[in-house]
Amino acid sequence: MLPMFTRSLQLPNHTFFVFGPRGTGKTTWLKNVLPDALWFDLLRTQTYLALARRPESFRQEIEARPCGTWVVVDEVQRLPHLLNEIQALITEHGHAYRFALSGSSARKLKRTDANLLAGRAINRQFYPLTAAELGRDFDPDLILRFGLLPQIQSEPAFAVDILDAYVLNYVREEIQQEALVRNLESFARFLEVAAVMNGQVANVAGLARDCAVARPTVQGYFATLIDTLIGFWLPAWRKRIKVKEVASPKFYLFDPGVARALAGRSREPLESAERGFLLETWILHELRAAISLHDTGGQLSYWRTPSGAEVDFIWARGAHAIGVEVKASAIWRRDYSAPLISLIDAGALRTGYGVYTGMTELKDGPVRVLPLRRFLAELSSGEVLGKE
Repeated sequence: MLPMFTRSLQLPNHTFFVFGPRGTGKTTWLKNVLPDALWFDLLRTQTYLALARRPESFRQEIEARPCGTWVVVDEVQRLPHLLNEIQALITEHGHAYRFALSGSSARKLKRTDANLLAGRAINRQFYPLTAAELGRDFDPDLILRFGLLPQIQSEPAFAVDILDAYVLNYVREEIQQEALVRNLESFARFLEVAAVMNGQVANVAGLARDCAVARPTVQGYFATLIDTLIGFWLPAWRKRIKVKEVASPKFYLFDPGVARALAGRSREPLESAERGFLLETWILHELRAAISLHDTGGQLSYWRTPSGAEVDFIWARGAHAIGVEVKASAIWRRDYSAPLISLIDAGALRTGYGVYTGMTELKDGPVRVLPLRRFLAELSSGEVLGKE
């Protein structure tokens, strides 16, 4: 029997959107927390075609249910016009019906100026598994190599096959079916190059040359990855601490295993050269999930100077900012802490954390240096970001 993971996201007592990449477990979670809901799965061809032909049947099925019914619309972006019906139902019936609306892409919703139920629905984000959801027995090397998709962690023996299918299905279902790009061959080349650049400042002009496409096309490809929740930009933090600062954003994919699969490396053993970027990808995922689950607010960014001083992640909310430096090393060198210390001394950061693969907690001036597992445990408990 496959292991089941208890997800940390709590069911809102209100109509809500839940967005997250394909394969992160949104549907499984919704079935667990809303077992008696009226369900519309828009990935099912029969359901999709029936509602596309007779959208009025959506309202008729709902109004036939008693007050208090939850209604799930899975992959709502496939039929955005249903959101108009949902708004009308809420307007007419108040909270008699509550809706859980899942989606793995914001592209079609944006493109069609879909009704996003402003003031009538709240937003939730769904992520791959976190360390806290995995429990104490997680294998860091397995995560760096194959990632945190629930199916991967449930069936690690089939990880390569699952990742191959994930990449193929992403291109086929999200890209080809929705006609998000015109040339699938050039987009496939772009995906491989972008995956190799995961965790780095993206040189759009260089990527365009490598992919043999125009620069605006590459910019459109990046927008497609963002809108389908596969990737995101990490902006540069510009505090202007009497030094020149890099302003260009970094690009990250949402999961280390998917990053390796897109780069064509899922069958290869982990190499030391990729460990650093993969560990950053993992920690960034954990930070994003913690911000969402603990509702801390604030923004994530990174800081770098042209001379090479860098802090991997900075979380800032108002005047409160903390820095996190990540190293895929079992030994913490004092120079790893130097950029954090300089920002703390300048008053730009309140505190700083070092995260490494060693086993001992250290103190380097004002910087707490934590083993990976300890940092993830404190992040999950709310000790790192807090709720000030």
